[in-house]
This record gives sequence, structure tokens and C-alpha cells, in this order.
Amino acid sequence: MSDLFVLVQRHGYALVFAIVFAEAIGLPVPAAIALVGGGAAVAAKLLNGPALFLLAICGTLLGDALLFVLGRYMGWTLLGLLCRLSMNPEACILNSAESFYRRGKTALVIAKFIPGVNTMSPPLAGSMKMKPLQFLRFDAAGAALYILAYGTLGYLGRDFLSKISNGFKMARHAVAEALLVAFVVYILYRLWLYYKNREYRVVPRIQVEELARKLSAEGDKVTIVDVRSHGYYDAGGQRIKGSIRIEPNNLEEELKHLSKDKEIYLYCT
Repeated sequence: MSDLFVLVQRHGYALVFAIVFAEAIGLPVPAAIALVGGGAAVAAKLLNGPALFLLAICGTLLGDALLFVLGRYMGWTLLGLLCRLSMNPEACILNSAESFYRRGKTALVIAKFIPGVNTMSPPLAGSMKMKPLQFLRFDAAGAALYILAYGTLGYLGRDFLSKISNGFKMARHAVAEALLVAFVVYILYRLWLYYKNREYRVVPRIQVEELARKLSAEGDKVTIVDVRSHGYYDAGGQRIKGSIRIEPNNLEEELKHLSKDKEIYLYCT
């Protein structure tokens, strides 16, 4: 962490721009820490505050705009790619879509503070056909709030950060060992989660032709359920003939009303 602060002070403008851009496009980089370091550098008069803020805003909006455009043309393909590293990819997409739907445009204002949702919101907005200028307004407000929050934290806590940095230098070996142990524990935790959720990573599927034959032969023994998430479901839109609609975020309750004597097939977006 201390090394990052030193880098921010030496190569502040370019480094902060690169890190916030990288985080915006979904890379696992510590943009918040870089902004805190940038704020501390501004307090030490090593960097110019307005210039740093402007570059951070540009980096964030550039990354978000890229995902917005890709989301508009790639839709769920991009969303699935961004969620691929999640322990449960389909839940990742569903939860992000539901969060975006519930909060509407204001989701873009607070998205930067919510891990996972911060990367998913721009492509979701694009895939939901949000107007570009409207997206930029709300996204810029969220980016400004995010940058000011962490930048101000670094600015006000400059002396505290300096003490932390000195402490790291004095106990470098102990810190390195602690970080190594933490890293190993984190990897083991991720592996445990992967194993725990392994059954959710493979969703049984059926071909359209096979389901059509089932419906023709024994339609009374088959239930087709529409579970499209909010934002992608139009109550007045078309559904597969004979299908029923249930709320994907209220499955536990909705499933109680489905017949246990029939085969159930779900379709989503």
C-alpha cells in the first residue's frame, strides 16, 4: 500500500487516470486506494487538486462509456463475460440487474461504492437502451461523488497515511508475511466457494425442438415458466404460448404454487 502511495505521488496524474479507467472496465485494481493516495498528494501540494479530479473523472467516464456502448450491442454476452469469474455467474447477472431496476437511474450514482454493481451498471444501462446523454449525466454524478469521497479522505487523512506508510517501512518483513498469509487464506476461501457452488455453475438445458415435441406429445404434463428479470421483461410483451410468469426475485414463494406433478422448464432473457 505504501508503495502505491509513493507511485501516486511520483506519477500521480497518469497513474490515477490509468487505475480508475482500469477499474471502470472491470479489472481488479484498487481505484479507491489510488484516489486516497491522490488526495494525500494534493494535501502535500505534490499534485493539483482540480487537475487530478478532472483526469479521474475522464478516466472513469471513458471506461464506463466503453462498457455502456458494448452493453448496448453485446447485451447478455458481455454481462456473462463480466460475471464469469463470479462463484455463481447467473446470480451475479440477476442480482445486478435487479439492483439496477429497483434503484433506476440513481443506481448509477451509488454504483461505484458497491463491489460488482460498479462494473455491471454501465453495460446494464446500455443493454436496457438507456439514452446516452441521460447515462452520462447520472454516471458523471456518481463518478464525481466517488472520486470526491475517497480523494477527500486522503486529503484530510494525510498525516495518518504518512504514519501508516512509515510503519510499513519499519515492519516491511512482518507486513509482507501477513499479506502472504492473507492472500493464501483468500485463495482457499475462493476455492471453497467454488466447490460449494459448483452445482449452480452448470444449468441443465433443453433444445427448442425437444421441448416442442414434449409439448405436442404430453403438453398437459409440462409447465413453461417465464423468469426474465426486471428491465428485460415487458408485461405487455410476448411470451411463449402457454407459459406462465413468475417473479425471479421471489422464487421461494412462487415455486410453492407450481405443480409438483409436472416437468418444469424455465426461460430467461
